[in-house]
Amino acid sequence: MSANDFLVFAGNSNVPLAKKIVEAIDISLGSLELKRFSDGEIWVKYGENIRGREVFLIQSTNPPAENLIELLVMIDAAKRASAKKVTAIIPYFGYARQDRKDQPRVSITAKLMANLITVAGADRVMTMDLHASQIQGFFDIPVDHLYGSSIFLNHLNNLSDNLAVVSPDVGGIKIARAYAKMLHSDLIVIDKRRPKQNFAEIMNIIGEVNGKDILLVDDLIDTAGTFVGAAKALKENGARKVFGAVTHPLLSGPAYERINNSAEVDKLFVTDTINFDASHSEKIKTLTAAPLFAEAILRTYKNESISSLFNIDKG
Repeated sequence: MSANDFLVFAGNSNVPLAKKIVEAIDISLGSLELKRFSDGEIWVKYGENIRGREVFLIQSTNPPAENLIELLVMIDAAKRASAKKVTAIIPYFGYARQDRKDQPRVSITAKLMANLITVAGADRVMTMDLHASQIQGFFDIPVDHLYGSSIFLNHLNNLSDNLAVVSPDVGGIKIARAYAKMLHSDLIVIDKRRPKQNFAEIMNIIGEVNGKDILLVDDLIDTAGTFVGAAKALKENGARKVFGAVTHPLLSGPAYERINNSAEVDKLFVTDTINFDASHSEKIKTLTAAPLFAEAILRTYKNESISSLFNIDKG
């Protein structure tokens, strides 16, 4: 693949992943200057000619908010430099948890983020494991929605000969069902209630847990309260071991402490869509999403189908 065919640039949110992606494509990251004024205002300049070129911009939009602003400024600068096509590669799409008005006087931030990215000038968005699949419809531009299942499955196939897949809530049933089908495992659902943000109360376990090894699957793990609480409830109901497969490791606040101190959590598999320090916990194993994004970029550039990367549809 010639470096002149297209260009890939990275913001500051996840440079290690961006480097792995271009290494998998066998090209180098494009030259991009990202600076701050004294007051923190973001300044972007492309260090090479992108006129008439197709560019891919890699940037997750997890907090702090500067990650989102960086992406918007990168998109705007690319359009004003006459890039032919701008694809925003957003491994983790932040602010997606607020995808509807579930109570009065709140914002639908997922729609707001979609509007901002579109207005900035993106021609296409590529992301992985959105918190809610319907967020694709919030965009008026094409969205390639990749799934982390293909990354995890190679490591999970031989995890246990008596495995059951668990969805931590009703909203995750579709992805859990897909995992269960591909792993030829039983499906269990946890019915929970969330009285307030970052707090979940386990209510009921639907399915037979006793004597089984459990795989908890979810799109993100933040403070780990839900994950650790689910693991505890499952062990109390007779589960042998509890593993996790969670795409986006936000791991904020007391997350590491909760995971490390939980006797019920045996292993947590995550991807590198978010740049985090895995050394804080020996229970966490990181799998890279780089080959999947690299293949998707190549197929997008060549106008080839990437539907074979959507493993969730096989569920």
